[in-house]
Amino acid sequence: MRRSFKFLLRPTAKQAAALAACLEDHRQLYNAALEHRRTAYAKAGVTVRYGDQSAELKEIRAADPDDQGRWSAGSQQQTLRRLDKAFAAFFRRIKAGQKPGYPRFKGRGWFDTVEWPATKNGATWDSAPHETQTRLYLLGIGHVRVHRHRPVTGRVKTISVKRESKRWYVILSCDDVPAEPLPATGAVAGIDMGVASLVTTSDGGHLANPRHLAATAGRLADAQRDLARKRRGSTRRRQAVARIAALHAKARRQRLDHAHKAALALVRAYDLIVHEDLEITNMTRSAAGTIDAPGRNVAAKSGLNRSILDAGWGVFLTVLAHKAESAGRELIAVEPRNTSRTCSRCGHCAAENRPTQAEFRCTACGHAAHADVNAAINILRAGLALRSAAEAA
Repeated sequence: MRRSFKFLLRPTAKQAAALAACLEDHRQLYNAALEHRRTAYAKAGVTVRYGDQSAELKEIRAADPDDQGRWSAGSQQQTLRRLDKAFAAFFRRIKAGQKPGYPRFKGRGWFDTVEWPATKNGATWDSAPHETQTRLYLLGIGHVRVHRHRPVTGRVKTISVKRESKRWYVILSCDDVPAEPLPATGAVAGIDMGVASLVTTSDGGHLANPRHLAATAGRLADAQRDLARKRRGSTRRRQAVARIAALHAKARRQRLDHAHKAALALVRAYDLIVHEDLEITNMTRSAAGTIDAPGRNVAAKSGLNRSILDAGWGVFLTVLAHKAESAGRELIAVEPRNTSRTCSRCGHCAAENRPTQAEFRCTACGHAAHADVNAAINILRAGLALRSAAEAA
């Protein structure tokens, strides 16, 4: 399996400045390569590809030894590949009839990751299996301390350094990571994603939704009001932006930590987990509408969107999929349509079956239950039916 391991870096002040300079020089290389592609096509109709730009790196490094020349050529090639992937995705979306999203220039604060190949090309990861403190060597920066809180398994393929607010992280992408199968439990469950509870299982269990962003809403509002009073381009404005970024980063880390713990609890308890195949992007679209056709209940929809995004359904389902694969569990996604309106006892489907958000009362047979538990039972049944159909085929 391919897995990533993320660890906190602890650079010195000098190393942190060098890391920031490394990001800035790679950002300028990315923007220059994008400008090269745009100009060549606009002026001469020539399509510039990764191989053409990679071949010019030697001249670029020789012409600018103080900036581009001091970093690893391998990391600069990865930056050019990043641009090439952006163009490949752009053309793929055009062919699929989707919104194209032409690659854009990266401003300050929008380029926070540099990647190195792990095969002796400017970055070296070498640590003993049981050490909690190790060091990462980066060309032009030196040996940076790493807080390695868990062992790294598999074969390291790429090494990335990422800036998140004021923190620095190293991300190791590894191949051949061994699976860690868990003993069978014989239990199966359907799960319903929600806002009141992050997860409700078909056997009546609930996993809490901590609402991390809502917990910091007061401090975030104060920080944003403080930012609005700062003059653009000033040092104090940059400091205010950093405070807001730090608050968002903390909420993001808390949300991810809770997702890992909730997913692990499910994977340990059940052999088969069935969930809804949710289109979260569509669910959280704005209801504002247009000037000619304004939306309705815009404020309520905006609050619901914020609650869904704060719950982190997408993050949770991604983590759950990874943990299920590693543990040898089966994960099935089913069509979410009408799972919350259908009676799990008689199968009657009607909007009137759900008089409130938490209450389910069937208008046909009178069955009463918690609405999320009823939906989770329907989700489980749909998943079992899909599995039976696949086995029969």
